[in-house]
Amino acid sequence: MTYQKGVEISTMEIDSTFWVAVSFFIFFGALIYLKVPKKVNETLNKLISDIKNEIDESEKLRTEAKKLLDNAQSKLDTAQSVSNEILEQAKKDSDKMIIELNDKFHKSSEIKKNLAENKINQMKEAAIKDIKKASIKIAMDSVKKIITTSVDKSKLDTLFQKNLDETKEELKKINS
Repeated sequence: MTYQKGVEISTMEIDSTFWVAVSFFIFFGALIYLKVPKKVNETLNKLISDIKNEIDESEKLRTEAKKLLDNAQSKLDTAQSVSNEILEQAKKDSDKMIIELNDKFHKSSEIKKNLAENKINQMKEAAIKDIKKASIKIAMDSVKKIITTSVDKSKLDTLFQKNLDETKEELKKINS
């Protein structure tokens, strides 16, 4: 063992440290000789370039997707406004149709009511005429019977003529 300035250095240690250093330099020399750092650098640069291209592509896709989304949103807004307009128009049309149908119903009801009233009035007038005719016939038959059964024919003829004239007059008034 050798002593050098108070430090003991073994030959084994020099030999192993020396060989580690030599192998270290040989390893790095081989790496440099085989151009491994350059290949690693090129590979890393290629990966960086690919990542940049993918980022650019994704940015383009994002921009295109944004445009498509904006376009779809504007179409949706347009469709919504058109839908609202159609609904409003349908409401107006249905309200108008309800009013028209209601008016037609009331007019039809009024016409049917008037027809019924007219028919009732006609039937009433016909009944009154029938009653008057029946009354006149009864009166005439009664007068005839009285005349035929009475003894004084001259008095009865005048009375009959008078009653006949009055009846004719009354009939004229009723018919006019």
